[in-house]
Amino acid sequence: MPVWRRAISLTMPFALAAAFFVLASRGLWIAALACPVILSFITYGSVSHDLVHRTLRLPRWLNEPLLCAIELIAFRSGHAYRFTHLHHHARFPADDDIEARSARMSFIGALLDGVTLQPRLWIFAMRSAKHERGWIVGEGIAVIALLAGAIAAIPRTPIPAIYAGLMIAGSWIFPLVTVFIPHLPLGDSELTRTKLFRGKVLSIVAADHLYHLEHHLYPQVPHHFWPRLARRLDPHFARLGINPVKLFF
Repeated sequence: MPVWRRAISLTMPFALAAAFFVLASRGLWIAALACPVILSFITYGSVSHDLVHRTLRLPRWLNEPLLCAIELIAFRSGHAYRFTHLHHHARFPADDDIEARSARMSFIGALLDGVTLQPRLWIFAMRSAKHERGWIVGEGIAVIALLAGAIAAIPRTPIPAIYAGLMIAGSWIFPLVTVFIPHLPLGDSELTRTKLFRGKVLSIVAADHLYHLEHHLYPQVPHHFWPRLARRLDPHFARLGINPVKLFF
């Protein structure tokens, strides 16, 4: 992957976080509110996700602090995310796959599951991880400190607290979007436990990120190349009789 493309991906989260504070301080709230929405999407769904899988081929001394920092600006633990997400890849649809338990829930259940998901992921990682526990502990403390700082700043300005609330609330839809919608817990193989999505409408709605089956099959491919991977796999999916989910066309 070109260096410039990696650089854009890795700087975008910080730029969006900074843009929120600049826009909010100037009273441009509609534009400001768009920043956390985009930030939640591009971190958990692509940039942080690439750092979790180390698909950007960065040296560890750079990959690990970036994973920590990018998830912290979203009030999450990057290394707890890594542990639970890789556990999901290894164990789905087992009962101990805490990240994907909402795959068996109803639509409402998946929505409600998101309210407590991040603390539960952190606790599970703390109890189960044999490596990177120092990162997980430190990130948990940092999230609490950042949240406390945002609350303490309210008498001077509510902007940090609003930002914190938006980022935390944004993570509540993760079980619905990343688990309930794309997964099929009753499938009997890697090819049938995740839905295949295609079509221009879904591509636009999901900003070209609905390649969950492809990701489960080839988790070392960065999100930038998912469309290319999908085109390579389409003849094989057709041969195997895997029908894609489409929205209109």
